[in-house]
Amino acid sequence: MTEIRRKLYRRGSSFETTIPMPLLFALNKDKKYNVVFRFEPKTNKWYIEFEEVKHAKKG
Repeated sequence: MTEIRRKLYRRGSSFETTIPMPLLFALNKDKKYNVVFRFEPKTNKWYIEFEEVKHAKKG
């Protein structure tokens, strides 16, 4: 199993971390994405999903 650990750090009044590049390997670097963190209470685990940002067309 692959394991990636990231440091959680304080930034102002919140806490942040960066998304490691190995998790981004399958994303198209020319597109924009939202990172979605989901928590599953039954298993007490977090899941990360990437949603492509769809731009609304003007007209």
